[in-house]
Amino acid sequence: MAKFRILVFSIIFCALSTQRAGAQIGISHEVGVILGPASFFTDYGERWNLKNNIENAGFGIGFVHYMNFAYQAECNCYPTQNYFSDHFKIRTEMDYLFSDLEHYGPVANKDSEGGRLLRAMHGRTQLLEIGAALEYYPLSIKDYTSFGLRFSPFIAAGFHFVYFKPTAWSDLGEIDNPKVIFPTFIGGIDLDGGSTWSLQGSIGTRYRLNLVSDLVVEARWNYYDTDWLDGLNIEAPQNKYNDFVMWFTVGYVYYLNY
Repeated sequence: MAKFRILVFSIIFCALSTQRAGAQIGISHEVGVILGPASFFTDYGERWNLKNNIENAGFGIGFVHYMNFAYQAECNCYPTQNYFSDHFKIRTEMDYLFSDLEHYGPVANKDSEGGRLLRAMHGRTQLLEIGAALEYYPLSIKDYTSFGLRFSPFIAAGFHFVYFKPTAWSDLGEIDNPKVIFPTFIGGIDLDGGSTWSLQGSIGTRYRLNLVSDLVVEARWNYYDTDWLDGLNIEAPQNKYNDFVMWFTVGYVYYLNY
């Protein structure tokens, strides 16, 4: 955890340094906050069971920073455009996501010993993510920023470093007691947490509120290079994939240099 704190402070320092340098070379900056429900697809319950996916939805909040190449703050102008500056932004962010996890699905609903063990087991996972993404806007950023457009859709792809911490417990006793957990989970529980990386893809749109602010709506898919986000990694056909999260957010973005 100490190494992770050092990494967080280093990234914040680099972001501040980048902002100062960016202002000198004609890059404007935007900051914002995003939040919304996050559906966790893990080894709790059956992954493609609708009730399981809805009930195991948590929440996420993120703090974002954008580098805008289409507007120069020092001259309050739009310089000669090239395709990249008029259609791309670089986003850096720090996100926190969490969810309480339960077992839902046909097996857990059965009036059997296995169903009883599953219903008695509960979990929770927390994620802290730091990373960057490249956003592509098919419509002109210059036209949008100058109120030629009110909506500006985008797609994005990015990479995040992730720290995760799962917890789990059972109403029937200690979670490390094989008698109180579903047989498939024996040998497949690790609650130490750790770090990994994730790939993200998203689609969304901005709506121009006024001269200095936007409303942002986004749907994001986060794929993690681990199956341990929830502390479970079991050998079963229905749980053979790594964990991932579907995150739906609404956000507010403020233009710093206007």
